[in-house]
Amino acid sequence: MLEITTNNIIINIAILIGSIGFLWKGADFLVESASHIAEKFGISDLVIGLTVVALGTSAPEFAVTINASLKGQSDISIGNVVGSNIFNLGFILGGVALIKAINSSKKLVYRDGLFMIAITGLLLLFFFDNRLARWEGIVLVSLLIGYLTFLFVRKEPLDEEIDHKPLRTIEYLILPLSILAVVTGGHYLVESATNLAKSAGLSDWVIGVTIVAAGTSAPEMATSLAAVLKGKHGMSAGNLIGSDLFNILGVLGVAGIINPMTLSDPAAYNSLIMLSGMVILVIIFLRTGWKISKKEGMILVTIGIARWLADFGFYKWVAKIIG
Repeated sequence: MLEITTNNIIINIAILIGSIGFLWKGADFLVESASHIAEKFGISDLVIGLTVVALGTSAPEFAVTINASLKGQSDISIGNVVGSNIFNLGFILGGVALIKAINSSKKLVYRDGLFMIAITGLLLLFFFDNRLARWEGIVLVSLLIGYLTFLFVRKEPLDEEIDHKPLRTIEYLILPLSILAVVTGGHYLVESATNLAKSAGLSDWVIGVTIVAAGTSAPEMATSLAAVLKGKHGMSAGNLIGSDLFNILGVLGVAGIINPMTLSDPAAYNSLIMLSGMVILVIIFLRTGWKISKKEGMILVTIGIARWLADFGFYKWVAKIIG
């Protein structure tokens, strides 16, 4: 446990605030430059959100999960991905919808949404024996390659019309720099929040499934909110769905290829089941009225809060007091 000192707390709070600034400004430039480049090459905001933006904002999950896999820490690898995905669908998608309803589309629901349901179900099947074999990791990565190839070959136009400013050459430099800013902000957000949490006496497991998962999802939060506020609903929703797809197929797939993983925590499979339920619920919400309303956003956030309370042992604490 970190030594609790005033200087340590002040420094970490300052880093926390600075990292949030990096996230928001980086996300703002990321949305604009990605959208301009997408239009230039005839790729919709939805597809660019599902691919380039999603890949960039999933970088923190990739770094944390692969690092844990190399160390043989399977629970951290799997827990980070599952926790981040549930956070994306609960707190982030729901939270963004609370601020401004997110418009959906047939492609997002019937193509990307159903694919998301299918691969989440496949993940449940793969982990039915509490392990992810190397060949199963290869299957996941292969599905990701096939999905990306399909998206870029089809180049289907977006259902919503958005006016973009003329593309500038500097956009090709702004895009990678903005992704770097978002990833850097997410990294330091995780570091500072984790240090503050340890100073408060929280366990590594609670920190991993809550604060680290939330911190690595911070780029998705910043980017999706910036996108929906700019009217780029396809990129906002596409970023979250795409990030979840990347996390399962790309991050867990590569981690499984590097080092086959085994679940040792008995509650881990229950989290996978909850993730599957969240995915189905989100797709239903995206279909009803072709948008996620503020009311539906509130439901998703409430589920996210309920899960966090469970992770922090709140219900056991209450039961202990009542008992």
